[in-house]
Amino acid sequence: MRVLLTGGAGFIGSNLVRHILHERPTWEVTNLDLLTYAGNLANLEEVEKNPRYRFVHGDICDGALVRALLEGQDLVLNLAAESHVDRSIQSAAPFIRTNVSGTHVLLDAAQELGVTRFLQVSTDEVYGELPWVDPEDPPEDPPRFTEETGLDPRSPYSASKAAADLLVRSYHTTHGSDVVIVRGSNNYGPRQHPEKLIPLMVTQALGGNPLPVYGDGLNVRDWIHVEDFSRGILAAVERGRPGEIYNFGGDAERTNLQVVRAILCALGLPEDLLTFVVDRPGHDRRYGMDFSKATKELEWRPRWSFEKGLADTVGWYKKNRGWWGKHP
Repeated sequence: MRVLLTGGAGFIGSNLVRHILHERPTWEVTNLDLLTYAGNLANLEEVEKNPRYRFVHGDICDGALVRALLEGQDLVLNLAAESHVDRSIQSAAPFIRTNVSGTHVLLDAAQELGVTRFLQVSTDEVYGELPWVDPEDPPEDPPRFTEETGLDPRSPYSASKAAADLLVRSYHTTHGSDVVIVRGSNNYGPRQHPEKLIPLMVTQALGGNPLPVYGDGLNVRDWIHVEDFSRGILAAVERGRPGEIYNFGGDAERTNLQVVRAILCALGLPEDLLTFVVDRPGHDRRYGMDFSKATKELEWRPRWSFEKGLADTVGWYKKNRGWWGKHP
């Protein structure tokens, strides 16, 4: 299997590159990444000399480059994306360019060159928000996102991802392209850029700085370890049905406040480091993923508990100050 994987120097992408090379010994991976602020080749030092891996510095919006790289490839894994909601509020343009226009370039080239399968990595944020429930005292059957939930994006980031998803599915309907879409809940784990919630709070705490929590801290997210999501992506590649969408979650709904307090507890630090700040615009109140379709069709379930995954992640950041200290 020859794979063009875009965005492979990012958090999820680099984990997926390492996972593929370890778990699929006959696969060859070409990693196309523009190396924007969130891309980090240090994430891939251990595979740089692997003969089944090559890195190409480039832009998925560059049609000529994309077509040249797709010659002879069997699979596209599109993970290239601008992904931070706060940045999309400040300026939506980079998100439209990469997440929508870049996906269009990849789809056109893949269809033109007869690439066997196109997998689009999306997000639970395209669904909007769910009614709030207390993760510590949930009702018997709380509402969660299914693959049939309507799209209702509420930030420029999630709107750009929803647009890309619709474009991907249109290529299946219109051109018969073999496409699969995977939507993951909030990923976490080692090597995540410090702008994201968990690494931000860990690195702030390790520096003895205040931990800024939006609003009342009761926004709920479903956390999935990045290794579990990588497993899900490969399951969708190998067993997913053409034109289908698959949700992946960690079965780990937590309020932001619960997450931050757990981080402080893991580090043995006092809660007076918590600082509540003005909430961001359009902050979705709750996400929760129903991943029963992935369990039934792909034989996938998360393996990491949130408690074990968070402890492992906090430990990694404690041991790797040199890595996160270099990030802008």
